[in-house]
Amino acid sequence: MSEQIFQKLTALLDQQQARYRVVEHPTAGKSEEVAKIRGTELGQGAKALVCKIKGNGIKQTVLAILPADRQADLSKIAEYLGGTKASLASPAEVTELTDCVFGAIPPFSFHESLMLIADPSLLERYNELAFNAGTLERSIILNTEDYGKIVKPTLVQFAKQ
Repeated sequence: MSEQIFQKLTALLDQQQARYRVVEHPTAGKSEEVAKIRGTELGQGAKALVCKIKGNGIKQTVLAILPADRQADLSKIAEYLGGTKASLASPAEVTELTDCVFGAIPPFSFHESLMLIADPSLLERYNELAFNAGTLERSIILNTEDYGKIVKPTLVQFAKQ
């Protein structure tokens, strides 16, 4: 969907002199399938979830990033932010906030109202992260250390073990 997001992303990575490569591939429905196509481990995948946090006067939208082989405990995100309830955003909200369809969201926030958090395990397990880059037919494989330096994510432990 978003060639524009891909262009923004690669421009940012080039500007920051990040170590990455682009992989063109057919659309794959599941993280397992796209990992095989990319030639990466499932856990290297950076899964991006758009979450809505509410309660206690909190109304926050979060881009939560975790390894593709883990499940999210959204209540931990709500707890961290002081809210009482967390849910996934609708497909329309995802598109509005990320300019991407679900599944093509890179682990970068380009929207001022979309706070980015990452589970610490994302940065600890592999030397490279893999993710769809704005479209379902294009991925980026990025050095994990470079990702951490560029994004400087707020680290919140929310992946189920």
